[in-house]
Formats: sequence, structure tokens, C-alpha cells
Amino acid sequence: MSKVHQVQIIAVPVACSDGFIDTWREVAEWAAGQLQARFGDAVQTDYYDLFDPGCPAIPVDSQLPVVLVDGQLLSSGGKISVPAIRKKLEELGAR
Repeated sequence: MSKVHQVQIIAVPVACSDGFIDTWREVAEWAAGQLQARFGDAVQTDYYDLFDPGCPAIPVDSQLPVVLVDGQLLSSGGKISVPAIRKKLEELGAR
């Protein structure tokens, strides 16, 4: 059986004039779909709000959104890059 690689995306809802919008969650769900289409069951993608009880620890001085691949920091701040996540997963042997 192949290893299941973990992608964890950590962010927070964004405040706006209408309250809060969950833009990062939507982007994370889209990214999860892209990764599922490419890697199937070899990749598990999870989204966490920063204050969720099960949220993994984020590295010191990180900016949201944070993307962890197999527990290692891939990106901090900016955008969620599916090509960068895909490249890292391929380097780790995901098929």
C-alpha cells in the first residue's frame, strides 16, 4: 500500500462589510479537488480555521494562509498554489 500524503491548509475567514466570508476554505476545497483528480487516494487534503481545536501547530513567524505537506511548511502568506503543492507531492513520491 502506498503512503498517503497529508496536505494541511490553515487560514481564517475574512471580515467584510457583510460579516465574514470563507474565501480560503473555498480555495482549499478547490485545491483539494485538483489534488484528488491528480493523485486520487494518495493525498488527503484538510482545511483548518486557525482556531479549530484540531488545527496543527504553525511555524513561528508564519503568515496565513499556511500550507503544510506531510507536516513540513510549503508556503506561508500569499496564495495557495496547486502547482507548488503538486510539485512537492511528486518530489515526495506521490503518484
